[in-house]
Amino acid sequence: MTTTINNEHNKLNVPNLRFPEFQGEWEKCKLGDLCNVLMCKRILASQTNTEEGVPFYKIGTIGNTPDAYISQELFDEYKAKYNYPHKGEVMITCAGTVGKCVIYDGKDAYYQDSNIVWIDNPSQYITNEFLYHLLYKVDWRKLNSTTIIRIYNDDLRNLKLNYPQIEEQQKISRLLSLLDKRIAIQSKVIEDLKKLKCAIIEDLYCSPKQRKPKRRFLEYSSQLSSYRMKDFCERITDKNKENKCSLVLTIAAQDGLVDQETFFNKSVASENLTGYYILHNGDFAYNRSYSSGYAWGTVKRLDKYKEGVLSTLYICFKVNESIVDSDYLSYYFESTKWHKGVSDISGEGARNHGLLNISVTDYFNTEHRFPPIEEQKRIASILNALTVKEQKATELEKMYSKQKQYLLRQMFI
Repeated sequence: MTTTINNEHNKLNVPNLRFPEFQGEWEKCKLGDLCNVLMCKRILASQTNTEEGVPFYKIGTIGNTPDAYISQELFDEYKAKYNYPHKGEVMITCAGTVGKCVIYDGKDAYYQDSNIVWIDNPSQYITNEFLYHLLYKVDWRKLNSTTIIRIYNDDLRNLKLNYPQIEEQQKISRLLSLLDKRIAIQSKVIEDLKKLKCAIIEDLYCSPKQRKPKRRFLEYSSQLSSYRMKDFCERITDKNKENKCSLVLTIAAQDGLVDQETFFNKSVASENLTGYYILHNGDFAYNRSYSSGYAWGTVKRLDKYKEGVLSTLYICFKVNESIVDSDYLSYYFESTKWHKGVSDISGEGARNHGLLNISVTDYFNTEHRFPPIEEQKRIASILNALTVKEQKATELEKMYSKQKQYLLRQMFI
């Protein structure tokens, strides 16, 4: 790509970065000067089902997999009677995650009224592809100088836009679309690697009541051993004496043990950290808080930092690696295989203020089943190799995303 940096951008209505063959100032307008803001007819909850029919997208599912459907008959009737998007038009979420943009692909689907609108673009001045990127770069949270939790139709109509001639719009759009495709490819690679790891864990790991895994390496035939947590783990109760460590950790279900202040964007710990447990790299912690998708809490290993401190609400432990390989155990706790051991000591009624009512003693008496240490290490090495590939794919995806953000800042006004 050849571009030029415009040194007169403070004087002229032009972007900082531009393809050299284009000159002249960009046009100014409001979105409502060129386009209309439209929405679908309201669909009642009683008109939807969760199994079959025409996909009905809501703010949480647009651009992904639908979780609701309407009948073909209702779709045909409403499409004929009321407003309906044309292929290629830009759709945007106006509530929840505000400002998520999706280009309508022309397939039969219906959309939640008012929460999802589309930009009806009959003009010849701006392309849908360029409009998509224009809307994508808007910081909707600051649209009205306040924290916005909803985009209203007038917000869209009054949105100020700058746009060049069609040929320049098309060239900018092609470049950004190429980056979008590369980002999508990397996302698919990451998703496939995650699925592969999950499939391997599902087949090669055992729950406490399983006699053997679904699949096994041919050279291993000895029985799996049953252990209590206390057989291969030692509880950590060392405190952060004299406040030697100031890095406060929290357990995030997706990200593991992370810096609490970075995760919450504020400090929620007390100033005196001497009463907190101190963890070192490789130590584990169990969070008894349950949430959607994590009915039995989460167990994470400290991987990102040399050491950190953690609230005594967590159950912390280190592993005897002569019995259980630490990497093998880390993947084990990413699965659901250990849930049976916890569910055996906790029922639906044993929940208190968002926490599973599980005592430390009961937790260390939970049952688990593992193969010999050599087999554990081999399984872990396969999963580690896939994790490295996943990390590299994630880094590449982040690089493409940063490139796109840079171009959005520099090639638009």
